[in-house]
Amino acid sequence: MTTKTKKNKWLHVFLPAILVVSSGISVADIHDDLMTEFRQLEKSGSASGQAWFELAGKARAAESLDVAGQALERAAAAGFPPTRISFEKSRQLIVGDQPGLAIAELQSLVDQGFTSVGFFTGDPVINSLAGNAGYDAFIDNVTRLAYPCEHQEGFSDFDFWIGDWDVHVANGTRAGSNSITREERGCVLVEHWVNVNGGTGMSINYLDKITDEWVQVWNAEGGSQINMRGGLTDDGMAMEGTLHTVSTGVTQPFRALFTLLPDGRVRQYFEQSNDDGATWVPWFEGFYTRKKQ
Repeated sequence: MTTKTKKNKWLHVFLPAILVVSSGISVADIHDDLMTEFRQLEKSGSASGQAWFELAGKARAAESLDVAGQALERAAAAGFPPTRISFEKSRQLIVGDQPGLAIAELQSLVDQGFTSVGFFTGDPVINSLAGNAGYDAFIDNVTRLAYPCEHQEGFSDFDFWIGDWDVHVANGTRAGSNSITREERGCVLVEHWVNVNGGTGMSINYLDKITDEWVQVWNAEGGSQINMRGGLTDDGMAMEGTLHTVSTGVTQPFRALFTLLPDGRVRQYFEQSNDDGATWVPWFEGFYTRKKQ
């Protein structure tokens, strides 16, 4: 990084102090003013953790790191939230050109269970480290912890069903359209079905990590309720469970197989049993073709 680039990178961080200096007040004057405020808080004997924390931030922005550090210690001693103390400490380390120690401080937060990656990337001082190999690796790790469904094995098993589809039965007659979207950062697939007559239904589909089974829970406006569990097989996504019809109160064994075909279509095959699973009869067979963009 060139000196010019580094200065531009820090401009938004130090702009308040720069503006004060440009108004004719020296850096020494700023430091003296901050020390005066520090002594006044100290003398009061009743300064809150919030007051000390605000002074720490003000001093850090003015690059008076000795005042900033002492004020932050007083904030911590006054019981100010440890997470915010660590964030400010990391900012001070960054301003003091100690990125390695700053990253270690941030990592201590993650080790305690803080994985809200947006708090790191949304902080202008902390995220000024973007491009630093250690920081970038840290953010990548926190992102994986914050959004595990996007990274852990198994959550992509049903991705072949994602998309906007036209659905036809075996003889080519159009049955309706279906939209399957990945939501909640890959933790859920949501289905929205509309048949040719305007009837609707929807399902949520997710990998239950307690059992490592895929789950589908379907409800339609006509009162059909499907609850199935299963997983990816050599033939496709296979699930088995029940079909309950609200209007009649009847519950029947039910199963489904979703298969990605060589031509890119998806075959959806539903079966129900009328004899407690001894035999099975077709309930619906549909062939999914992606809608043209």
